Amino acid sequence: MNATLIDLLLSLPAVLLSLTLHECAHGWVAYRLGDPTARDLGRLTLNPLRHIDPLGALSLLLFRIGWAKPVPINPRNFRRPRAGMALTALAGPLSNFIIAFFSAFLFLLIDLGAEKIPAINTSSILWLFFYYLFRFFYLLHLMNLTLALFNLLPLTPLDGSRILYLFLPKRAYFWFVRHERQIYIFVLIWLVGGAYLSDFLLSVPAVANNPVLSAIASFLSLTGWIVGAAKKISAGMIFLFMKLPFLA
Repeated sequence: MNATLIDLLLSLPAVLLSLTLHECAHGWVAYRLGDPTARDLGRLTLNPLRHIDPLGALSLLLFRIGWAKPVPINPRNFRRPRAGMALTALAGPLSNFIIAFFSAFLFLLIDLGAEKIPAINTSSILWLFFYYLFRFFYLLHLMNLTLALFNLLPLTPLDGSRILYLFLPKRAYFWFVRHERQIYIFVLIWLVGGAYLSDFLLSVPAVANNPVLSAIASFLSLTGWIVGAAKKISAGMIFLFMKLPFLA
């Protein structure tokens, strides 16, 4: 079977798991802070159908960056509305970092286990089982790192904007609130068009051969630099895990 098709099929459950736990984390923290809105609307559930946004799931599947249906939050139920919103927003990316951490541990453990079994035929069912399991957790790992980093951007409607609001003076806070719709459209354009513009500019020799211009062109691709950052964090995480005696 084609490797790209295999990754696509393995990514489907990874997308459902990642987005579902991300949104559940938002709802659970909001509930613990005094807002029962998500619970009352049935969003404190592991049923992915209650959380998945088709366009956001497709984007995560294809570009490793996506979103789910936002969990409804009523900040009036928090004792400190801005702090409550910030903590609730942080819960989503934090859940993704936790998933990324444990999935890295699991795919390294699977890799180690496969090495301990002598002479596995690469066409055997056992080898394929180990390979697909390893690949699933690796994709889950990278997907959650990119999802966390993307959502931490301080741009509406991402979680990072709610965290940013906590530290803004009132005047700046109300400016962002008034312009949330325009910022949202900007984020969508950057997400969809940035990659194409970056690829076009990097195909121009004068840009590609200039370190400064090529860096600027690469930054235009939101997906590109977030995936690049996720891979660097992944490499660091794997390096730390490999220091463990039983994984070394």
